[in-house]
Amino acid sequence: MKFEELKLIPEIQDAIREMGYIDLTPIQEQTLPHILEGRDLLGQAETGSGKTAACALPMIQMVDPTQNAIQALIIVPTRELALQYVGEIAKIAKYTQVAPFAIYGGYSMEIQKAKLDHGVHILVATPGRLIDFLYNTPLTLSNVRTLVLDEADEMLKMGFIDDIRFIVSCIVHEHQTLLFSATMPEKVAQLASQFLKDPVHIKLNRDQVAPQSLIHTFRYVEPRDRLRTLMSYLDNGDVRQAIIFCNSRHGGEKLMDSLRKEYRSIEFIHGGLEQSTRTSIFRRFRNKDIQLMIATDIAGRGLDFSHVSHVINYDFPLFKENYTHRTGRAGRMGREGVALSLVTHRDIRTLESVVRSNKIEPVWIGEAPNLGQGQSRSSSSRRGRSRSGNSRRGRRPASRAASKPV
Repeated sequence: MKFEELKLIPEIQDAIREMGYIDLTPIQEQTLPHILEGRDLLGQAETGSGKTAACALPMIQMVDPTQNAIQALIIVPTRELALQYVGEIAKIAKYTQVAPFAIYGGYSMEIQKAKLDHGVHILVATPGRLIDFLYNTPLTLSNVRTLVLDEADEMLKMGFIDDIRFIVSCIVHEHQTLLFSATMPEKVAQLASQFLKDPVHIKLNRDQVAPQSLIHTFRYVEPRDRLRTLMSYLDNGDVRQAIIFCNSRHGGEKLMDSLRKEYRSIEFIHGGLEQSTRTSIFRRFRNKDIQLMIATDIAGRGLDFSHVSHVINYDFPLFKENYTHRTGRAGRMGREGVALSLVTHRDIRTLESVVRSNKIEPVWIGEAPNLGQGQSRSSSSRRGRSRSGNSRRGRRPASRAASKPV
C-alpha cells in the first residue's frame, strides 16, 4: 500500500512526499487504519519497522490545531528516543499548524515550561520529567485523546512501571491508548490488559525478531585478540559507518583510547555524558560527520541512524534481547546492513540463545564453534565473504581511513 492511498490531509501528504515516503511498511499498513478509527492497539514488531511514523501520521491528522492544549501524549524511556520522536513528528507536521515538543531530564525545566506555556499539541516525554511537570507546574493532561506507550518492555526494565501507572491515572477521561513493545514479557502483557480496552493486537515478529535485511556475521576469537581482530576488520572491510558496542563504560573508554590513535573520526557515547554532549554526538553521527561511534547500550534501543552500514559487538551482549536491539541499528526499514559479533568462549551460551530466539542464520568468519547441528555455517561461501565485510584482496582499506569524516 502507498501513502498516497491514505485519506490524509494534503499538508501531511506534501510532507511525507517531501520525505521520500512512498510505500507503507507492514507495521504501518496494519496499524494506521485502526489508529485512525480510534481503536486501542497493542503493537509488537521488529526494531526499525517504522512504528514512529505509524503513530505520528494519525496523531497529526487527528489533532485540532485551533485548540491550544496537549491532545496527544507519547511516553518513551530515554531522552534520545524522545528527541528522535519529536523530530520525526515535526517533519511530518511541517506544513500544518500542529506543534510537537519533547520534555526530558537533563535540560532546563524553565525553558521547557516556557515552550509548553506557548502552546503544544503533541507532547513526547520521558516518565520522570513528565511527573516532575505534573507535580510542580500547572501542566494538565485533561485534553489528551491519544496516549502512546513506546518501547514498553524497556520502560518496565528501567523501573518505570509505577511512573506509567501514575501518568495514566492522570488521564481520567476516555482516550485511545497505543502500546508498542519489541518483546512481550508477562509484565508488558499485564500492563496492556490493564490500560487497553478491546485492543487490536498487531504482531509482526512472531517468527522474526532480528531485522531480516541484516547479515549476521560472527568471529570466534581469543579475548586477547579482540582489538587486533576489530582493527583488521575496520581496515579491510567495507565499513562506511559503524556503531561499536561495549558492555560497560569502562570497557568503552579502554577501546576508545586504543582506537583513537588510529582513527580520528570516532566518538564514544555513554550515559555519563552531559545531555548536550550526547545530543551533539548523535547529531554529528546522523550527519555522517562521525564514521565510528563506540557506544554502551544507551544507543541500542529505538534510535534510527539511516546511514549505519555495520553494527559491531566488540563485547558480546550479556542478554539476548540486547543483541536484537543493538543489531537493529542497522538494517532498518528494509535497508541492508551487517552485524559483526566477536565471540569468545565465555559467550557461547548466550550466543546459542541469541541464534535460537532471534531465528537468524549465523555466517561465521573463520572457524565456528560447535553450536549444534545446522545452526551455523562457515564464511567460506561466497555470500559470507562478500557481504560480511571480511577482508578481501584488492579492496582499498576503509580506514585508517577514518582519518577524515565521511
